[in-house]
Amino acid sequence: MARPYRLQAENCLYHITSRGNDRKKIFSSEQDYQKFLDYLKAAKDKFKFYLYAYCLMGNHYHLFLEITQPNLSRIMQYINTAYTIYYNVKRKHFGHLFQGRFKSILVEADSYFVELTRYIHLNPVRAKIVDSPEKYRWSSYNAYINNMGSDFVDKTRIKELLTMDISTYRQFVLGGIEDSPDPLENVYAGFILGGVKFIKDKLSQLQADIESKDFAHKRAVKNILDPQEIINTVAGHFQLDPEQMRKSHERPMTAKKAALYLLRRKTGLTNAQIGDLFNMKFAAVSKATLSFEREIGEDNRLRRVMSQITSKVEV
Repeated sequence: MARPYRLQAENCLYHITSRGNDRKKIFSSEQDYQKFLDYLKAAKDKFKFYLYAYCLMGNHYHLFLEITQPNLSRIMQYINTAYTIYYNVKRKHFGHLFQGRFKSILVEADSYFVELTRYIHLNPVRAKIVDSPEKYRWSSYNAYINNMGSDFVDKTRIKELLTMDISTYRQFVLGGIEDSPDPLENVYAGFILGGVKFIKDKLSQLQADIESKDFAHKRAVKNILDPQEIINTVAGHFQLDPEQMRKSHERPMTAKKAALYLLRRKTGLTNAQIGDLFNMKFAAVSKATLSFEREIGEDNRLRRVMSQITSKVEV
């Protein structure tokens, strides 16, 4: 089944959700929550998007953001990959942390900004974790009403989009604890939330975007691969256990160097992130990949092997 096409354009607002694999927990300690926020802040600094709201729950999270460039997929890949590496290394775990792709809904700010931020901030109340949103540490709510924490939430722009003062907003949110409509029930076609004109405009833009850029989009996606799939494929080719290959403390063997090389070329991971996966320093990753690149250039047999592996991971 083909993946749905994401409309990614400048100044688009998105509600993002991502869940743990099999709905398992993705946050199990305060350090986990804080580490995710650190990666979120780092992504914000790197990709220059606006963050309007967030809420981190035990097995999923919500983000409400506005991109300034057509790079939503890159932003989310950066966040989810960085956090997965941290989580797996900390717990000596190996495998997928998140359940498939993140879900994104394109949002019209004029119609749904206030309702959607309330929905996000009331998540821990609806889950009966707390009885008031201000008692929950891992959301942006207190940044709204008390100007506390979350210094990377864009408060100036939020005030412009709220269309009400903070006192009124607080009453609006608290008034929704007992009964408030779910704005996501109004999502059109699974990915657009807005008025009729907004929906028509975005569908027209989506159609034009697909027709003019579809080939380039598919080619770009093909070159951003899942790190886990690369590790599994390389280990399988050399008839090794992925975990043993990854944890080996010996000097990088051919299989391990092949994995390092492909991870550096075919994913968005940095040398430091790859090093975390293989218990190596980032300088060692850089040295190994450069050395292996020279070996490929000098060895026809090795070049054929890498061609076979690459064809498997790009399927």
